[in-house]
Amino acid sequence: MLRRFWSVVPAAGVGKRMGGALPKQYLEVLGKTVLEHTLDRLLAIPKIQGIAVAVGEEDEYWNSLSVSCNPRILRAPGGQERADSVYHGLTQLRDLADSDDWVLVHDAARLCITREDIEKLMDLEPDPVGGILALPVSDTLKTVKEGLVLATPDRSCTWRALTPQMFRYGLLKTALEKAMEDGIKVTDEASAIEHLGYQPRVIPGRSDNIKVTHPEDLALAQFYLERQC
Repeated sequence: MLRRFWSVVPAAGVGKRMGGALPKQYLEVLGKTVLEHTLDRLLAIPKIQGIAVAVGEEDEYWNSLSVSCNPRILRAPGGQERADSVYHGLTQLRDLADSDDWVLVHDAARLCITREDIEKLMDLEPDPVGGILALPVSDTLKTVKEGLVLATPDRSCTWRALTPQMFRYGLLKTALEKAMEDGIKVTDEASAIEHLGYQPRVIPGRSDNIKVTHPEDLALAQFYLERQC
């Protein structure tokens, strides 16, 4: 039985590492905000039934975006941490999504995600658990403490987790609840799923699926967007 697809976009961050007055999701690239670019990419996938966007309670920018009125967009309350925002997004979908439906969780600041990568992830539909987009690490890694190198981990089995990350609605909700109950701080959805004892699948993603984190990332995002058109 084919299940439906939904999406959750946590967008309540304040972007401290950007160092600007605006949260990074509201900075402009090529005439649109980062968040608008991101949501437009998701809305271009007809199979995605609805998108829960988690924004802060005191967010004064969201309502000014035309995309906020899109009938496939639902506003959810943002949380203190990313996992809280994702959980609130799932809660917003509770009357719409079935337990075995798929949910794609995508970072608000990953505006260069391509339809090709989203659809590759959605092809996991027969899988009982789900998976993530990721890239194998090419740089040498170092374990560092107090400015000193402690070790050089083997990078041969190490991948960089990207988004979207796609899991069954019921399983992901249960995984986040369990992580919260156990006091586990999860920085992505896969780690919550792993905490339950499951192994998410890895789908190789594109290297231009960058996350805007630092000021110089905006120029790089513009470079990629212009070449994707």
